[in-house]
Amino acid sequence: MSGEQISLSVGDEYFALSVDQLAKLVDPKNPELFKELGGLEGIANALHTNTKRGLSPQVQGNEIEERRIVKYSKNILPPAPTESLLELIIGALQDKILLLLIGAAVVSIILGSIPYTSENPKTGWIDGVAILIAVVVVVCVTSGNDYQKQKQFAKLDAKKSDRVVKCIRNGDQQQCSIFDVRVGDVLMLETGDILSGDGIFIQGHGLKCDESALTGESDPVRKGTVEEGLDPFLISGSQVIEGVGTILVIAVGVNSFNGRTMMALRVPDSDTPLQMKLEVLAGNIGKFGMAAAALLLLIGIPKYFIEASVQHVDMGSAEFKKAVGVDIVRLVIQAITIIVVAVPEGLPLAVTIALAYGMIKMLEDNNLVRHLAACETMGGATNICSDKTGTLTQNVMTVVTAWVGGKRFPAITEKLQGDIPKDFKDLLFDGIALNSNAFEAVNQKGQMDFVGSKTECALLKFSKTCDYTDYLGTRERATVHQLYPFSSERKRMSIVVKIADGHYRIFTKGASEIVLQYCDKVLTIPDSGSESEVRPLEPALQTQLKDVIHDFASDALRTICMAYADLHGERDWTEPPESGLTLLSIVGIRDPLRPEVPEAVATCQRAGITVRMVTGDNIVTAENIAKSAGILKPGGICMEGPKFRNLPQDERDRIIPRLQVLARSSPTDKQLLVGRLKELGEVVAVTGDGTNDAPALKMADIGFSMGISGTEVAIAASDVVLLDDNFASIVKAALWGRNIFNAIRKFLQFQLTVNVVAVVIAFIGTLSGSHGESPLNAVQLLWVNLIMDSLAALSLATELPTPDLLNRKPVGRNAPLITRKMWRFIIVHSIYQLIVNFVILYAGDRMFQLHGDQRHLFTIIFNTFVLMQLFNEFNARMLNDELNMFSNIFKNKFL
Repeated sequence: MSGEQISLSVGDEYFALSVDQLAKLVDPKNPELFKELGGLEGIANALHTNTKRGLSPQVQGNEIEERRIVKYSKNILPPAPTESLLELIIGALQDKILLLLIGAAVVSIILGSIPYTSENPKTGWIDGVAILIAVVVVVCVTSGNDYQKQKQFAKLDAKKSDRVVKCIRNGDQQQCSIFDVRVGDVLMLETGDILSGDGIFIQGHGLKCDESALTGESDPVRKGTVEEGLDPFLISGSQVIEGVGTILVIAVGVNSFNGRTMMALRVPDSDTPLQMKLEVLAGNIGKFGMAAAALLLLIGIPKYFIEASVQHVDMGSAEFKKAVGVDIVRLVIQAITIIVVAVPEGLPLAVTIALAYGMIKMLEDNNLVRHLAACETMGGATNICSDKTGTLTQNVMTVVTAWVGGKRFPAITEKLQGDIPKDFKDLLFDGIALNSNAFEAVNQKGQMDFVGSKTECALLKFSKTCDYTDYLGTRERATVHQLYPFSSERKRMSIVVKIADGHYRIFTKGASEIVLQYCDKVLTIPDSGSESEVRPLEPALQTQLKDVIHDFASDALRTICMAYADLHGERDWTEPPESGLTLLSIVGIRDPLRPEVPEAVATCQRAGITVRMVTGDNIVTAENIAKSAGILKPGGICMEGPKFRNLPQDERDRIIPRLQVLARSSPTDKQLLVGRLKELGEVVAVTGDGTNDAPALKMADIGFSMGISGTEVAIAASDVVLLDDNFASIVKAALWGRNIFNAIRKFLQFQLTVNVVAVVIAFIGTLSGSHGESPLNAVQLLWVNLIMDSLAALSLATELPTPDLLNRKPVGRNAPLITRKMWRFIIVHSIYQLIVNFVILYAGDRMFQLHGDQRHLFTIIFNTFVLMQLFNEFNARMLNDELNMFSNIFKNKFL
């Protein structure tokens, strides 16, 4: 279509199908409407796309693209509704205690302004207005903090929703952000993907989806064409649990099935366990404040009248009636203020700030936190069950050695291609090309590279080194009859292609010792002659091959075996026909250990965190890598998954404390280990990248998925996404988790000390003073409360972590919020402050020669109290009897 035709056709009628029509296709799964709209090709034409080539450049980045977005929406849900600043202010004003304070302030203004009830109407209103100003400031600071918190969480939500999907555009396979998926796109699916839009099946093999979370149907649904009698409609949000395929996207964002469901079910985030604990603590402290206030009124009001009676004051006089209203209102205001000061509103704020700040800082350290509770839980982690590939290793896999056709090649170079006959090379590299979903595309760094499973990418690079580059042509020319995707149970993958009528060929690749069991022949490269030949796989050669596998594994290489077989005649293709295979090659793939891993593992071990490696690799490979990483120590146990799962419970419990490597493990083995560790009281973190890891990630206290190599199912099951797939980032998460817990404890030390001192001084000072006057009046206490609840929370909750946090044992699952050392700190500091303030209160007149000037005395008490809190904040930074309260002081700009 030319540019002029496009510009003439950009009316609403350009896209013939409406949003409602496309929704009706998938929602009730409507085959009749599907036929009415012309089937797959009719729908594709109406959406101006192509089922093989996808969207073309003519419909991207121009007016047509804009029209497509306007009509069918973007693939992003609008942000969850947030409260405006005005709504937050109104919400803060609805606090019952603040309403009481406002009411008392209004009464104070009225009584202070009327000559009959005021000693000096010109200034009597000032106290009431000052209280109202303090309330306004408290409300503004509280709502402002909440508003900033909303904005920070909105940014994090947008980040954690983004992920990369594979699509076909203009005939090229490429990657794009989920936010850039459009109606009309052709998406490529494989096991582990979560559908990012509603779609219609185009082609594929053995594609099955789990739609239970959306439809309630527990059984996987097989997808295919209408002609095959299968369900062609795929629902956004469902998971691909088996097979591969391509789909035509027909609904995205708010118009998709999952989008409409999510919009209807939006609920605010729930509090984390720590927040709930602190709310209970805050409630108990608030009750203490209310009891003190009630006691103040119960004692103060009768005391006022008793003193008047003892002093023979004429209670019927105009002067007494004038004073009594002002004094009683002052006493009531003081009681309400005691409640305001005692209730630690700053606790939830401090937790929120600490968690939000921690989430932002963890993001800078490549930890994308999906669930807020993970921030605090990671601080108590006692065990990390890590997988190997990509987390401990670099996930940059390269074939470095190979056994091919009976010959061993110690190094893979371009010369290798001359040593392999053409017929052998065609079989080997055709199998690699067909039995793979990887492809060349621009990666996230903007470089052309292979994209997909790292093992498959390594094999395709191996092919390229041997001058086999037409892997796409091989795939296009082949007629795929059946595909058996890789699974952690089978540990292999097979594909059946049709080579002639009634003749098929199966290519199999997978774990060497597994595939070798299905081989009874070997294709060899003769010393002379140009063609290879098939020979029986004799016992002596089998032993030799096992030695090759052991040698590769001892060098910390992952070994992959490739084989094939020619099949004749039709058969039942439900199970893969993998018996009687002919061995082609065994390759050794090196995935170098990340250089920072040994130090990170050692740091974890110093911090009291046990690191275990759980991998599907050969036990010899796993053992060597674990030793290099510092995970497997003398006395540690390395065991295979099948043996571990078959142990009796008591023997398994005896082994678990020393179990450091679990090799050839299945998802069930990983779950078994994680579940038992939790039952034994451990706080367990688990890493995983595959769909098979999802159950263990979900079961763990903290699940870490891989942001680069992780499947969408694994990411959805996790609490934290490692954006760099690096084990060292987990150590940073543990550091921040401990720091967040410490920040909350520091604030608790500070606030509880202030609460105790302020309430006791206000209570005793009011009762011992005359006319219900307190050494700390309502405005002063509100000001202190404002600083204590907001600025102190901000400064202590944003303390940066220090490396020494990882030199201590984890706090554990049931650690108390307030330790014995903290109670000692609170009690000692409170007693010290009370002694100083009461000495000034009762002896200050003589000490400072004030001659009965109570206002100056109260000013000295207030300033002493405030200065003590400033020093108290520095002291509160120390939780473990550290002597230097000023350590790292200049790193905290908020403090």
